[in-house]
Amino acid sequence: MPVAVACRVLDLSTQGYYKWLKDPVSQRDWDDAHVIDVIHQIHQDDPTLGYRFIADELADAGIAASENRVWRLCSTAGVFASHHRRRGASGKPGPAVHDDLLATVGDHGRVRHDFVGAAHRPNQIWLTDIERHEALLNLAVVKGHRWRLVAAGRLKLRTV
Repeated sequence: MPVAVACRVLDLSTQGYYKWLKDPVSQRDWDDAHVIDVIHQIHQDDPTLGYRFIADELADAGIAASENRVWRLCSTAGVFASHHRRRGASGKPGPAVHDDLLATVGDHGRVRHDFVGAAHRPNQIWLTDIERHEALLNLAVVKGHRWRLVAAGRLKLRTV
């Protein structure tokens, strides 16, 4: 098939095809490949470095690259800091943290909880809801299942 026909079918210019044929790898792609090799070496030495520190290391090595370019190259190459990986948000709930002893499955397959029938005397069922009130200077409140205040106390904030 002639080049002119193929370019017309693919909606490309013949000039662009011949330019690509002369130099199939652009200078930018060539430079990015070299920088990615250096990024892999830096990441291999210290896998805890993120793209900002890698950009600093590249500057120390004499390679001029902005943080945005380093972020793009690290994302393309799959280089991420070992400690800064977002986990979760998979869309699926995890396993239950406890056995739900009060749950019963109804006629339509719906889970219901029998709070009244299971409690024959006090201190058999304990349900809590912990709320953190920012407006009350980090006051934590624990409420019982009948909205009674069970415990309250101040939280100490730790900075890491």
